[in-house]
Amino acid sequence: MQPVSSRRIKSGDAEIVYRTLGEGAPVVLLHPFPANHEFWLPVAERLSTRYRVILPDLRGHGESGVGEGSATMAKHAEDIARVMDDAEVGRAPLIGVSIGGYALFEFWRKHRGRVAALGLCNTKAPADSADARAARVQGANDVLERGTEPFFESMIPRLLGQTTREARPDLVAGALSMMRKTSPAGVAQVQRGMAERPDSVNTLKTINVPTLLVTGDEDVLTGINEAELMRRHIAGSEMRVIAKAGHYSPWEQPHEAVRLLRQFLDSVVGGQ
Repeated sequence: MQPVSSRRIKSGDAEIVYRTLGEGAPVVLLHPFPANHEFWLPVAERLSTRYRVILPDLRGHGESGVGEGSATMAKHAEDIARVMDDAEVGRAPLIGVSIGGYALFEFWRKHRGRVAALGLCNTKAPADSADARAARVQGANDVLERGTEPFFESMIPRLLGQTTREARPDLVAGALSMMRKTSPAGVAQVQRGMAERPDSVNTLKTINVPTLLVTGDEDVLTGINEAELMRRHIAGSEMRVIAKAGHYSPWEQPHEAVRLLRQFLDSVVGGQ
């Protein structure tokens, strides 16, 4: 295993923690809600034989602070920029899962000159519907009143595919262990930030860097339809479906995720 270094930086009103491992061309990997950088470690360790992998804990997740008020996509985007500044990375491929993808749409709008390529995994471009926004806000309130455990338990059938839940209890336990490192305030403010996120469908047409779209065939939250919508709107993008995987597809099938991402990154970095 490659040695992992950890850094704490100030970004706006929050302390953001990130890890790096490996040497070579940089790549930034953004985890989904409500996990943390550990989500990517099975993949990152394999990628780090060629790449310098940068793994932030997004605002409100893991060891990173949440700051005041909603953890908006604008705040996440600025946090990513500060991490890249601290890591002395000007431009790099960025890959995000779920909320990591939402943050990357905002990062593209604000800092597109720093984006060498995009990996959009298990995510979607449309904003939440009114009902979905209301459910997020209610979920945020519930977590502050009742704690996080009922929320995390309720999320497992939505985040992990049926195959994983039935055949890999270790991955289920690992996912819950990651989630438990996120505080009630973190869960609540991140949920509110996702509820407030802007629609990004029109942004898709502006993306003009190499883009890989990844989803799981058992992803009940975003899935193939959302990936296909992005593929239609992002010129030249490629879409891949990971079998026997849900919304956490790189966590559920890390070997396949490594294969897809290594192939993509090798083609992108080789062409720079």
